[in-house]
Amino acid sequence: MADAKPTYRNPWAWIPTLYLAQGLPFAVVNAMSVIMYKSLGVSNTDIAFYTAWLYLPWVIKPLWSPVVDILRTRRWWIWVTQLLVGAGFAGVGLSLPLPVFFQATLVLFYLVAFSSATHDIAADGLYMLALNEKQQAFFVGIRSTFFRISMITGQGLLVIVAGYLQTHTGLEKVTLTVTARPGAALLETLNPESFPDKVPGEGDLRLIAGTAELDLDPQPRPRAEVAALMAAARAWNTTNEFIRTLQRAKVVDQKNEGPSWWARTLSQPLGGFLRERFGPDTRARSDSAGNLGVVTLQLSKRPGREIVVTPAFKSGDKSIALVEGSRLVFDDQNWNRPALVVFQLDAKLRSETGAVFEVRSGNVALSWSITFAVLVALFILFGLYHRFILPHPAGDRPGDVQGIPVFIKEFFRTFGSFFRKDHIGVFLLFLLLYRFAEAQLVKLAAPFLLDAPEAGGLALTTGQVGFVYGTVGTLALTFGGLLGGFVASRHGLRAWLWPMVLAIQLPNVVYVYLSYAQPDSFLIVNACVAIEQFGYGFGFAAYLLVMIYIARGEHKTAHYAICTGFMAMGMMLPGMFSGWLQEQIGYEHFFVWVLLATIPGFIVVKLIPLDPEFGKKA
Repeated sequence: MADAKPTYRNPWAWIPTLYLAQGLPFAVVNAMSVIMYKSLGVSNTDIAFYTAWLYLPWVIKPLWSPVVDILRTRRWWIWVTQLLVGAGFAGVGLSLPLPVFFQATLVLFYLVAFSSATHDIAADGLYMLALNEKQQAFFVGIRSTFFRISMITGQGLLVIVAGYLQTHTGLEKVTLTVTARPGAALLETLNPESFPDKVPGEGDLRLIAGTAELDLDPQPRPRAEVAALMAAARAWNTTNEFIRTLQRAKVVDQKNEGPSWWARTLSQPLGGFLRERFGPDTRARSDSAGNLGVVTLQLSKRPGREIVVTPAFKSGDKSIALVEGSRLVFDDQNWNRPALVVFQLDAKLRSETGAVFEVRSGNVALSWSITFAVLVALFILFGLYHRFILPHPAGDRPGDVQGIPVFIKEFFRTFGSFFRKDHIGVFLLFLLLYRFAEAQLVKLAAPFLLDAPEAGGLALTTGQVGFVYGTVGTLALTFGGLLGGFVASRHGLRAWLWPMVLAIQLPNVVYVYLSYAQPDSFLIVNACVAIEQFGYGFGFAAYLLVMIYIARGEHKTAHYAICTGFMAMGMMLPGMFSGWLQEQIGYEHFFVWVLLATIPGFIVVKLIPLDPEFGKKA
């Protein structure tokens, strides 16, 4: 096909939409997927490990950038990869109702990630070919702004949409009032045979609670009695498949069907040691425990679909906690069996008090499928729009395929020159360790906000998490980044390097506060996340400027692309083990560990050499 005649397009007609399309897949794959998997019952270990691997395409994208330059035009790659991203999102939405949704959606997210990374290469290339240097300088802020808007959309608005759909595809809410009242009857045994097997099965589909008001005696009881009742309730819910936390398939030794070598020699012994020394249940305890009580929940009729029920604290005294049944799954097999929701009083409680809990429900898979349908429509529009509106710059032509061997030789020469730079070892340590703590925090922040109090979380709804982390958090992140770039341009990076290091590392302490205090106020949660994200944005400016500093000299574009690969690797590797670690030691100790994990970042900053004048505006 003959090359298209060079054409000019007003940059305002295509740059905003191009960088919206560039940022959305990154936000969905690396942030929204974490929230989605958590709401679908995937364990924190699996969420952190497998979604961390989704960074891989952005880690290695410099390796196939020559292919984009040689085969077809950047313009062609842009609209084709946008349609491929849309197809990947369509596959994710269609896979969510399947029993193997976790495996299927991960494969499709990899398709989206590779398509998105390829799109990044082509979009940045077209940006440089279609604009002159003056235009590039002017529109760099515009492209950055619309990239941030895409992050707010992916982490915030779309999550809010999913949360809204969840609450509006469920049954009418049920309110449970739990009161600590001296003299109330004690729960002596849990006898599953005494629970009713059937309900009328008539009328509208609704949730039925065994009682709307539960009274508990605040007098402590022997710990062994309480543990036995808790074990019986958990066994009942598990046996009747009300609890369905999706866990990774165990790696099995084919010879003896036992744990794998890795599990026997490392993960199990290390996990046992961490749970024993630092786990959430290792604090000093007396022989008594707070009293507990049980409320049964079941459906009024066969639902014809899967319904996820999530009781959660609404108001009152947090000395009354929900300790079992925070996520229950009903379907056609167990609809007429009672699920058990267990409440426990603080062992130190003596006076009369109360709390109100709200039982919510919804079709989680459907809500996310509809959300992905919105994404599919967006990327079909992006692809078709850019097919016709993108410019045809004169320099946007396919390379000479006959020259591929020469091109590859030059590519490896450029790649090798990166590793011959002065102090490159120290700079690589900086790229990998500066965000060592943040890489672990970011994978568990949303699960922490979503998890129930008995698991150490804050029990926010999906919509609330979309608002706090995707909207308030992203706005604070953007403001911090703008301020960081401004002050660095005024006085140079070296003058502001240590304030930026402190800004990105120390605000992680807000998650320690949130995990220990578990505040009721949504305003406090928003404020804490805003502080942490502002500090991250301000401190991340130093990271970007150091990458520019490393890439100086010949081949700076290629060398900067290599830096971005190491940047993604620095997020991928720590994120892989963070979920497993959190499940061993609990949220409180995990966030303390995150604070300790900031130490390597301080050390590598001390080691890097910087020109005092670098970063100052000329």
